[in-house]
Amino acid sequence: MKQIALTVKAAEAIQTPPADLIRGSGAALLQQHWRGTVIVIGALGAVTRLIAPLIAGKSTDPAVLVLDAEARVVVPLLGGHQARAEALAYELAAVLGAIAVITGDCVSQKRLPLDAFGRDWGWRPGGEIGAWRALMVEQAQGHPIRFSQQSGSKHWRLCSAAAALVDSSPDGDSEESAEALATIRLRITAERRSSSSSGVCHWHPPVLWIGVGCERNTSFSLVERAIHRGLAEAGLAPEAVAGLSTIERKGDEPALLKLAAEQGWPLRLKSPEALASIDVPTPSAVVAAEMGTASVAEAAALLAAGERGHLRLSKRIEKPQNSKECGAATVAIAEAMEPFAPQRGELHLIGSGPGDLTLLTADAKQALSRCVSWVGYGLYLDLLEPLRRPDQVRLDGQLTRERDRCLQALELARQGARVALVSSGDSGIYGMAGLALELWLSLPEQERPRFEVHPGISALQLAAARVGAPLMHDFCTISLSDRLTPWEVIEKRLQAAADGDFVVALYNPRSKGRDWQLERARQILLSGREVTTPVVLARQLGRSEEAVELHALGTLPVDAVDMLTVLVIGNSTSRQSDGRLVTPRGYPGADLT
Repeated sequence: MKQIALTVKAAEAIQTPPADLIRGSGAALLQQHWRGTVIVIGALGAVTRLIAPLIAGKSTDPAVLVLDAEARVVVPLLGGHQARAEALAYELAAVLGAIAVITGDCVSQKRLPLDAFGRDWGWRPGGEIGAWRALMVEQAQGHPIRFSQQSGSKHWRLCSAAAALVDSSPDGDSEESAEALATIRLRITAERRSSSSSGVCHWHPPVLWIGVGCERNTSFSLVERAIHRGLAEAGLAPEAVAGLSTIERKGDEPALLKLAAEQGWPLRLKSPEALASIDVPTPSAVVAAEMGTASVAEAAALLAAGERGHLRLSKRIEKPQNSKECGAATVAIAEAMEPFAPQRGELHLIGSGPGDLTLLTADAKQALSRCVSWVGYGLYLDLLEPLRRPDQVRLDGQLTRERDRCLQALELARQGARVALVSSGDSGIYGMAGLALELWLSLPEQERPRFEVHPGISALQLAAARVGAPLMHDFCTISLSDRLTPWEVIEKRLQAAADGDFVVALYNPRSKGRDWQLERARQILLSGREVTTPVVLARQLGRSEEAVELHALGTLPVDAVDMLTVLVIGNSTSRQSDGRLVTPRGYPGADLT
């Protein structure tokens, strides 16, 4: 729960403080709320002295951010990497219009924060605190850092901050000597740290699916022990577990439900028919006779892991160790090719505005700052490039492959990554929000990452602002592209707009392959309004090549229009004067003559 606490003196300065406001001394308040994220408004030196007795270590300290009283600067004072204080500082600064003052070496030297970057991809860390500390010291000293990756998305390698790292992955192109492999300092893997790699740090993508079969009402402690022993036997890390899988009949098993809830693991239920279709190394005739499938644990693990999944542990049986336990559990573990952690992932639909970064909303800036991966058409990402940090990845897509971009962004978010799917203007106006939402809704509820739409300023809004106030009365927008909508439907909408005397904005008006539709649209609209009807022709809005012109509908220069143009066509009351265009609203007292 987010709470606001003020010192007694600060609280007294508020005329009507809220009833739930927490009051106390600075030291007492910090001690009381020393968890999660702590945002303090005050002098940096004073805050430093107050938190000094509370600092315990990187693995446990919260993120502490300090703002000045006028919210001009945001300083991540503590927990810069592991508690995400630096990332939060960027997000908060974007909302407040402030400056994030980042003093860490990784930012100043444009290095990838090796002890933190995996969290943005949905991974969990493993290894000793001392090993992580030593790794960061080596990186700061400029030593080459060798890494090895066996699982998880490899998109992170595309960020410029990762360029200095040395890839020593087993499937890499270069052949590494045994001596070089021995110097690997970071592993991205499902495997747990071994005694021979005590100085190696680990990031664990969630790629392990645990198949479980059990007797009715098997003890929770037994099931839990079976899983932990299975992971240990296979040399796999608990941090790499994606979820549990079992037969439908066990969907109400108390121990499985409790374990899934406590660990935050999804529980996938499989039909006997689906399980029976999977080839497994150790089928059982006894199980087949009772359950309708020769395998539960192994088949369930493989089904959950997907088409290219493979077993890391064949079934093992765990039985009671004392008189308090009952039942029995069978466990198998499969590794998937793709991670799965939608509960950690986020898909943000970003409306980037017309192009000028000053027109990008604070909400959109905050979301872009939060996301590790930006997905979008290259031209739109180019316009946002000044905002992208060295630790953020851009994934360019083709203009006509909208579905592919949505699927890519959604899949990364399902893997646990924070992803921005970028559209120009507003993502909900001829953008990607609708398609992305349809795909998101098609997923089972437990497989949906967080989904949020961040509005942007559309080309229509900026065109209207440039010429005055043409949208003061009822208006509509129509796309002239028949790539997704039949032209017959578009003509009906144009005729309806003409008959209804709507101000009309035309998107996608004319391309090289569609050079006749705009003229046809002009003729339809002329059936219901005068040839003198004013038209805004706005091209490359919000960019250096911006051009805005006013024309009459009867003499509209159709050949000057392209796909980078938006048109705003007035209604019967719209009028042009002194280079401005207004559609009267009809407010009381207004002169409409």
